[in-house]
Amino acid sequence: MLDKTLDCSDLDQHMGKPMKPTGARDPIRNIDIRRWAQAMHYPNRLHYDDEFADVSRYGRLVAPQSFAIAAGDGHGCCPAAIGCIPESHLIFGGDEWWFHGPRIFDGDRVVVEMTPYDYVVKDTKFAGPTCFQRGDNDYYNQNGQLIARQRTTSIRYRRDLAVEMGAMTETEDPEWSDEAMEDVERRKLEYIDMLHALGHGRRFWDDVNVGDALPVRVFGPHSVASFATEWRACIFATWGSYNRAGQLDPAALGFVGPMAGFEFDPVMEKQNPEITDGAYVGPSRGHLFPRWARFVGMPRSYGYGFAMGSWLTDYVAGWAGEWGQIVHSNAQYRSPPFTGDLTVLTGEIIDKRVDEQGRNLVQVDCKMANQHGTVMATVKSEVELPKRP
Repeated sequence: MLDKTLDCSDLDQHMGKPMKPTGARDPIRNIDIRRWAQAMHYPNRLHYDDEFADVSRYGRLVAPQSFAIAAGDGHGCCPAAIGCIPESHLIFGGDEWWFHGPRIFDGDRVVVEMTPYDYVVKDTKFAGPTCFQRGDNDYYNQNGQLIARQRTTSIRYRRDLAVEMGAMTETEDPEWSDEAMEDVERRKLEYIDMLHALGHGRRFWDDVNVGDALPVRVFGPHSVASFATEWRACIFATWGSYNRAGQLDPAALGFVGPMAGFEFDPVMEKQNPEITDGAYVGPSRGHLFPRWARFVGMPRSYGYGFAMGSWLTDYVAGWAGEWGQIVHSNAQYRSPPFTGDLTVLTGEIIDKRVDEQGRNLVQVDCKMANQHGTVMATVKSEVELPKRP
């Protein structure tokens, strides 16, 4: 009989102990910001169109709030992956964000301080005993200002148990007719039209009400090409771009067999960088290769947790406009997007208040689903909006 235990005994020694800070070798550039907006399917002109951004409140291109994760190492996963769990694999389970105000611009340098937070083991239908591990990433700019804190949840599980339990069985991509794709493109315009209609205007706190719905945001169908584009928009995924701390060795962390490659390895990056950047070899390659997706219990190539979180952040931030901002969000991921599927984002205002700091806040409840209505993720976001004079 297959042993169904998950050994998490090594994790205790790491909790609460800061890891070595990391950061990109070069300053953030506008091309990084543009590449991120494009990869996240986020057509907000504030983040890629000079003519539009120059007359905004910022007077130049500004990075989306979601961009902080692009400037980090391992998209926030590092402190939520520390410690050995033998014969395991990892996927993202959620992200909680606290945004402190400073935005990221061309020329900024971002340093990330990382601390493992906690973990708990639960029994799941996906893989039996499963470790939900959390870690904090604090993003600072060159002036020492805290941009944001990200508390990431990783899901660490036995890949052999996930394969045996076979919770995900849809191995074939859905097919879309030309007529269906025309309808998808039409639906995409609903959110884009909202962005253009708001422009540089303010969405006033006074004018929104509990029960108001956000415009639907649709994108996809996803593909290996779109997933690869998302991966390549992360700065650390480019050879030589990052001051790698060398703290994450997939083999030492217990990643199973062929998934324990040289991803994040600063020594191997100087010898054979192709096997260190995560796209081709190592634990991340299941996203882009169906064979390796099935190896870790997924039916076909699947999307990244960091991208799911960014889609949710962009969705709400775009609605809030350039004069609003997300101050806190808490997202849980239930299932990744798969090749061939659509992603549909919907949201509703569920609360409206003035907090103890005098900020005018609304709480937005959002969900992410595929074309069948299967929920992939949920998030509650607190958004600060300007008050009408």
